[in-house]
Amino acid sequence: LAWQALRSGGALAVSSKRTSQPGWKIAWRGALINILNPKLSVFFLALLPPFLSGNPASATLEMSVLGLVFMVMTFAIFVLYGLFAAQARTYLLNSERVLKWLNRGFAAVFAGLAARLAMERA
Repeated sequence: LAWQALRSGGALAVSSKRTSQPGWKIAWRGALINILNPKLSVFFLALLPPFLSGNPASATLEMSVLGLVFMVMTFAIFVLYGLFAAQARTYLLNSERVLKWLNRGFAAVFAGLAARLAMERA
């Protein structure tokens, strides 16, 4: 893996070639990742109930409102992450020097992992 990362055009090489995917496909994949994430369920079931009023008649409405507030805040943060990532991607992929160092960095990480694995006792 380290050798492939060093070679230009290897399987793990970072390149500036653009691949196009429809926006709905990207959004669908992101939604599935979040829906299937067990941490989200644990958050809602374990950490939100202490913030409820304790009235069983309004518990569903309160959980829905708190969940909606959480989703709006999360959406805003993810939009900021996306904007930052787009800017960082543009900067990184437009610099041949940065791409070369990214590939070297990947190669160094893989070589280090291989050395550690080689030093472990069976």
